[in-house]
Amino acid sequence: MAHFAKLDENNIVLDVNVVNNDVLDTSNEEISGIAFLTNWSGGYSNWKQTSYNGNIRKNFAGIGYKYDAMRDAFIPPQPWSSWILNENTCRWEAPIPYPTDGKLYAWFETNKQWIAVTNS
Repeated sequence: MAHFAKLDENNIVLDVNVVNNDVLDTSNEEISGIAFLTNWSGGYSNWKQTSYNGNIRKNFAGIGYKYDAMRDAFIPPQPWSSWILNENTCRWEAPIPYPTDGKLYAWFETNKQWIAVTNS
């Protein structure tokens, strides 16, 4: 099975579809998958293959992700304005690393810091 992201005109992921292996050409899985989906969808042709385990295009596409053609990667939405895109992983990272003391933390954007979460 192969997964394909349906993209809008701005390369934002609208949906992710699965294509069964029996309709894919193993010599070019992406082209044959796009051809199948274009026919299946009545002519919609803006599709990109994505990998469930991140083997291609850095990250598995999700609704709201953006396909960046320059990086050939799916990039999730930026969670906070202070977070920085890691160019190697194409994932957003806080400007301060997540604490490693075993506690649960939430990001506090106003102060740009991690705050310990307590159960009440």
